[in-house]
Amino acid sequence: MAKYPIHTITSAPENSKQGLEQLQKAFGVIPNIAGAIANSPKLINSLVGVFAQVHSSSFTEQEIQTVLLTDAVANSSTYAVAFHTGLAIQAGLSSEESSAIRERRAPTDKRLAALSTLAKTLIEKRGHLSEEEFDSFIAAGFTKEQLLEVISIVAASTITNYFATIANPTLDAPFQPYVWLA
Repeated sequence: MAKYPIHTITSAPENSKQGLEQLQKAFGVIPNIAGAIANSPKLINSLVGVFAQVHSSSFTEQEIQTVLLTDAVANSSTYAVAFHTGLAIQAGLSSEESSAIRERRAPTDKRLAALSTLAKTLIEKRGHLSEEEFDSFIAAGFTKEQLLEVISIVAASTITNYFATIANPTLDAPFQPYVWLA
């Protein structure tokens, strides 16, 4: 059972409405998690701000979803795993690569593996990367600046992963085929 009501633009607190409108424009609908996050204007507007930065980064949508899916698995967020599995597949990530991430394995694609490994390491080690881990990410063809962009993706996913775990919103129908149990 959800612990927070799932708002629409009409029912949301006044200071949450603009954030929901922006997310509706981005997704075409308001995901249940966003409707629930709208209970807090501060949290929904924080999410919208970091969301805009994440989706205007130097990464492709497939790469962004690789990081978001990895983060959801690392944080054991069942809602976010299902949600980002659907979005990752929609962005072109193969079912094999998404399954690997869902099973806590690295994708076979070397670039996606480097992204996934970095994201998981950032979460598990709370940002304490070794020189070897840093160098491994750079050796996969990424830049030092892109490592910083991954941190912003981790920040965005932390908001949604933690909220989803606490609030337990109903999983949206389009993501039901991707249900995942930690």
